[in-house]
Amino acid sequence: MMRVMLGLAVLAMTGLIFGLIVLFFILSYYSKGLPDYSQLDKYEPPHVTRLYTADGRVLEEYAKEKRVFVPISHIPKRLQQAFIAAEDQNFYHHPGIDVTAIFRAAATNFSSGGGSLVGGSTITQQVVKNFLLTREQSLERKIREAILAFRITKAYSKDKILELYLNEIYLGFGTYGVAAASLNYFNKSIDDLTIEEAAFLASLPKAPAHYDPRRNYQRVKDRRDWVISRMREDGYITAEESIAARQAPILLRQRDETEYVVAPNFAEEVRREIAKRYGEDMLYKGGLAIHTTLEPKFQRYAEIALLDAIMSYEQRHGYKGPYKIMENTSDWQRELSLIQKPAGAGRWKLAVVLKVEPARAQIGLDDGTRGSMQVEDVTWARPRVNNAPTGEAISRMGQVVSPGDVILVEAKPAPENNT
Repeated sequence: MMRVMLGLAVLAMTGLIFGLIVLFFILSYYSKGLPDYSQLDKYEPPHVTRLYTADGRVLEEYAKEKRVFVPISHIPKRLQQAFIAAEDQNFYHHPGIDVTAIFRAAATNFSSGGGSLVGGSTITQQVVKNFLLTREQSLERKIREAILAFRITKAYSKDKILELYLNEIYLGFGTYGVAAASLNYFNKSIDDLTIEEAAFLASLPKAPAHYDPRRNYQRVKDRRDWVISRMREDGYITAEESIAARQAPILLRQRDETEYVVAPNFAEEVRREIAKRYGEDMLYKGGLAIHTTLEPKFQRYAEIALLDAIMSYEQRHGYKGPYKIMENTSDWQRELSLIQKPAGAGRWKLAVVLKVEPARAQIGLDDGTRGSMQVEDVTWARPRVNNAPTGEAISRMGQVVSPGDVILVEAKPAPENNT
């Protein structure tokens, strides 16, 4: 019996030694020609070129990759925790690769029977992929990625690696990094993000185009809620915070119009001139600050005149109907926030009709405010047929709009006080 056990022990030791030798040769082979990771010390992201109006407001931004670099010390802990919970729960404990996560992902993929596959890449491995290697899906690339991840963890602090990741990661709509994404999706600084908004951003790296709430709201909310649950499991938030965050809808916000001036034709002429003088690379990567002669006040006068002329034309030719129709208005604010305002809408805002009475209609805006339209304001809106108004004169609001109609509106000017 002792001989058998001794023989098995020798066999096991031989197998272990053989395995280590094979592993050594594999690592030696794939370590040749690896990129120099010291370039991460000199990380300099492409900068956004901005066009400014005469009064200093932003007219346009040009960049291949829109991002705002933020040091890790200025990224809120809650936002860091959301990404760690979603992407790499053992980030602060593993040496660049997470063997446990790899085996867990393999088991999950095997049990899925060829369904949607999950990965076991760590945040460090994603930094390697984004900065140093290609996105080629091959065993060789994964081995090289693992070697570099291990070496980077030895050379850099975890905070440095997380800083690189949070500033480089692609989060959809041409946006890179958490600071730019926060502005793009919520019109907020990262300091002002709520738990559910941080979780939403952390849900995006897996497949930003796939998790677009404008296309599949429930899929995106399920993914966001999963991130919130992971944050709760890891002790980053309380049970009460988790419940409240999962109950919150996903409300996207466009950037404030007061911060930007819209003059696309003028901006395009400037873009062409700068590209001609300095080249495309400098335009899209150089972080130029270009001050133009455009006066927002006069631009606004021109836009008002144009929109008033278009509105006058529309009223003479009849009403073409709603921009879109909302099938269910029970969650109208969220639904409205997901609808893109049409190009050229200018000062007009999207609204949804909530209730129709004979003399008035109640409407809601995407910021949650409500208003009303009076029938006397829409007497022009007879149906358009063959580019001409037709049908009976408007005397009831129901002849013009129905609940669920998504329309463009603007506030009526306040009556002048002549006393």
